[in-house]
Parts: sequence; structure tokens; C-alpha cells
Amino acid sequence: MADLPVPGDNRRVAGMFGRVAGSYDLLNHVLSAGLDIVWRRAMVRTLLAPGLPHGPILDLAAGTLDVSIAIARKSPRLVMAADVCGPMLQKGLGKLDEAARRQIHPVVADGRTLPLPDASVAGATIAFGIRNIRPRPDALAELARVIRPGGRLIVLEFGTGKRRIWGGAYNFYLRRVLPVIGKIVSGDDEAYRYLAETIRDFPQEAVLADEMRRAGFADVGYRAMAGGIVFLHAGVKAA
Repeated sequence: MADLPVPGDNRRVAGMFGRVAGSYDLLNHVLSAGLDIVWRRAMVRTLLAPGLPHGPILDLAAGTLDVSIAIARKSPRLVMAADVCGPMLQKGLGKLDEAARRQIHPVVADGRTLPLPDASVAGATIAFGIRNIRPRPDALAELARVIRPGGRLIVLEFGTGKRRIWGGAYNFYLRRVLPVIGKIVSGDDEAYRYLAETIRDFPQEAVLADEMRRAGFADVGYRAMAGGIVFLHAGVKAA
């Protein structure tokens, strides 16, 4: 696994996720009632829809490689799995069989300075990671740089926690329940308090769509899932 320097302002995020890497997958499934699997499958279907240019795929904020593995199961394309947190990628390596190890290439890298040439990938995914890369416009501009014209960017992210969802029940869960469960299972309360805070502070879906357009993506659209708990954004790199 390649390991590139991570700038200091991302080390805190990398450190938090590194501490919960061992329980990360379990918590994802428990905290989402298993819906995270459905959401990721929808993301991969959108990415691999007809018309995608030839070439490899970038899975940014790849974490424990769930999206990378889902892409590899549906396509023979090479997948570069980039994340700032080495322990998360290391955890994901344990899921790979021999064939997947040849197809998926993990690298520790910052989403704002990707180790890729211009227009070198056919498409990119980022699942539950764009809110952790700041400033977001830098990450979106970098994704636009490495995606080929006509290639796709698919972003799966939580909706803003500022909107009342399910009569406010989700907001209560986000504020009070999620950090407690995260601490009990992982033994680390900071990481899941941070998760709740970043969801609450995240902008509405239309704002993210505008940021994608300003970065150089066209035909940007989005759809809500689970009543607006998450949104799936898609855009095409403009010529």
C-alpha cells in the first residue's frame, strides 16, 4: 500500500478514524440499520451506468474499501482507493481476495493533492467523505482535474442535520444517540461526536450541487434517500 504525506490539518481526522478502524464497518451497519449497504450499491450503479469513458476509477475517502470492492465486483476496471487514514485502508485489505488485490490499489493520500495526472480516471466516487475534506471546493477542483471529460463524479453524503427529518426524530438520534452508541462499540467518543457535528454543519444538497458545478461538472443532479438522511449527487466532467 502506497503511503504519501498527509498535511497537518488532516492528521486529526486521520487519527480519529484510525482509532475506530477496527469497529468502523460494524458501526456503519448498526447505526444505519444496514441501509449503508443499499446506499453504496446505488452509488456504484450510478457510476457504472452506460456511457462511462474507458479507464480506471478513483474511490476517494475509500475507508475500509467497501465501495472499491463493490466497483470491482461489477467492473473489471482498476480502482485506486485513496484515503488519508492508513489504518482504515489496512483494515480493508483484509477483505480482499487475490483477484481483488490485483484490481484495487490503496494509497494514503490527501483529497486536495491527489497523486494522479490530469484527466487520468474515467470516474470517481466519494462516500461519506466530502464533508471531512476542507475546504470542499479544493477537493472538488482536484477531482475535476483528474477526471476525464465526460467522466462521472458520484458523491454519497449525509444531508444537512439542520433540517428536521422524520419529525425531528433523526435529529435527536444524531445529537444524542449516535455518539453514545459510537462510544460504546468503538470506545472512542470523539470520533462519533465529530461525525454528528459534521453532519449537522453540512450544507443543504443544493449548495453541494452548486459547488460541483463551479468546480467544472455539468448535468449535476441529486436525489434523496431514506427521507433525506443521505443524498446521492452525480455530475459529469465538462469538456
